Amino acid sequence: MITRATFVLALLFVPALLLAWLPAGSAQVPSSAPQLLPAEGLLAGPDGQFLLHGAPFQVRAGEMHYPRVARADWRDRMKKMKAMGLNTLTTYVFWDLHEPSPGVFDFAGQNDLGEYLREAKEEGLYVILRPGPYVCAEWDFGGFPWWLLKDRTMEIRGSDPAYLAAVNAWFSRLGRVVHPFMLSQGGPVLAVQVENEYGAFGEDHAYMQAIRSALAANGMGDGYLYTADNPPYFSKGSLPDLPIAVNFAPGKTESSFAALAAARPKGALMAGEYWDGWFDHWGDVHQHRPAEQQEKDLQWMMDRGYSFNLYMIEGGTSFGWMNGASGTATEYQADTTSYDYDAAINERGELTPKYFALRSIIAKSTGTQLPEPPKVEDAVRYPIEPWVASASLWENLPPPLYAKTPPAMEDVDQAYGYILYEKRLRPHGASALRIDGVHDYAVIFVDHQRIGTMDRHLKQTTVMLPAAAGESELEILVENSGRINYTAALRNDRKGIVSAVLLDGNELQDWEVYSLPMLHPEAMKYRQTPCFGPCFFKTTLRRPSLDQPGRDTYLNTTEMSKGFVWIAGRPLGRAWEIGPQGTLYVPGSWLPSRETEIEAFDLDANGTLDVQSVAHPIYFETGRSK
Repeated sequence: MITRATFVLALLFVPALLLAWLPAGSAQVPSSAPQLLPAEGLLAGPDGQFLLHGAPFQVRAGEMHYPRVARADWRDRMKKMKAMGLNTLTTYVFWDLHEPSPGVFDFAGQNDLGEYLREAKEEGLYVILRPGPYVCAEWDFGGFPWWLLKDRTMEIRGSDPAYLAAVNAWFSRLGRVVHPFMLSQGGPVLAVQVENEYGAFGEDHAYMQAIRSALAANGMGDGYLYTADNPPYFSKGSLPDLPIAVNFAPGKTESSFAALAAARPKGALMAGEYWDGWFDHWGDVHQHRPAEQQEKDLQWMMDRGYSFNLYMIEGGTSFGWMNGASGTATEYQADTTSYDYDAAINERGELTPKYFALRSIIAKSTGTQLPEPPKVEDAVRYPIEPWVASASLWENLPPPLYAKTPPAMEDVDQAYGYILYEKRLRPHGASALRIDGVHDYAVIFVDHQRIGTMDRHLKQTTVMLPAAAGESELEILVENSGRINYTAALRNDRKGIVSAVLLDGNELQDWEVYSLPMLHPEAMKYRQTPCFGPCFFKTTLRRPSLDQPGRDTYLNTTEMSKGFVWIAGRPLGRAWEIGPQGTLYVPGSWLPSRETEIEAFDLDANGTLDVQSVAHPIYFETGRSK
């Protein structure tokens, strides 16, 4: 089972939280006037609790990631957190989004971290910030930018000077955004986590100290730093003078807190990540974690005044290409686009029975009259024009690059998408094509005719090519299905073909290579004709009226074989017939116009495409038979 980043505030002088959220019997601030107190007064107290101005205080946090929730919905979700009785918002910071290429930074639109922090403060929520630089999060490459993989000599997530130089440059820019929001500056940020579950990865204490120093040097220290690991890795991933966080699954509450208390006997105790759900892999069942044990665990923590963070309070969506993958040197399994996580607030902001069950426990335990959560509008179905405009990939290839051996995507400055390798073959009999390093899913063609596939998860490395009396064109189309986000395997998880290509044991060389980042699907040469094989399709979603704001919807992708969908030019997410995800969530705010263009790419189209708007998510299990 994969573990992810966790945190705990303990032992050090952490700033104060809202008086409005003190346990029953403490001073109260009217709910109509939430205020953030100055940076004073929160200390490790007796019995594993925090003290705020001498009174017991409990941090009640929930995790929500700004890129996984449409910007227009941030405040709505924060209000739902407050209505549940939470007082703190926890989020990672995603380096790859903010520095898409070296020295080029993006903090605009969906990536506006400053606005996210500002809205949290306005809603009366404190923030625990987890800038990594590694975040895990079931996110592509654990949040590292893809371009780190271009340097094959760099040791990522260690004391390598080249890697640390990149981290320091990143933190220098990030600090300019974050520092004004630190509690010492009147902002909502209570604490900053040093790295992320490093003990499960390595035991380089010099590296951990370097990350700590970089945070402090760039305005993100202010004394509120901590490390995070699950119990077996406390000593490997911690620093001796910083508090430790503990993360764990339902049913392990008492043993996890006992381990934390043993590691930091004078510290306050907090569940940095209490996993109230789990994430989905392609080809597996849809995850569901019953609430009964979670209710028992939350009640246990509330009774003792121990602090906690619900991971996730809303999982949301790993929009675009940003899903990660579980993997080792020999194993690989990609995560779905949906990151619903079976959380208390579901992917599109609906309040689940789990939400109300946990909310009831918090309200009763604190004696607090909680505000009513915002209403959730139903999702709707929108009419979509027939998918008749199509474009064959073969007719829309860019100019090729030439290489003796197949380069990885990163070698040709490509971040995401697909890459095509072509090689002219001489006449041959039936032959075995072997590629040990396909990252991650390849379709093999000869003269545009589909021959077979290689799936990294299934460890498929060989496809038989039919005999050819004349010359033929071998075409290998490879999909980047998401970079590994956990284990040391992430250090070398380049995409495309990463090994020799052998035909009957003989290495094939001299390739034409087509980089296909799929940045502008709208620019394909579309025709009003059927399309077969790897094809793009284009159509229009129509809103009946502009009198009301756009409403949430889902796109039913169960008729697609394997591919990708864009909406209004924005990369939306992946589709695959093996499930369990059968729809892609579309936030209503992403439908600002009467007509919204949709593009889709299908690896094995059968003439046309049927993707309809539906008002509910679809999860299905078909195994891996296709």
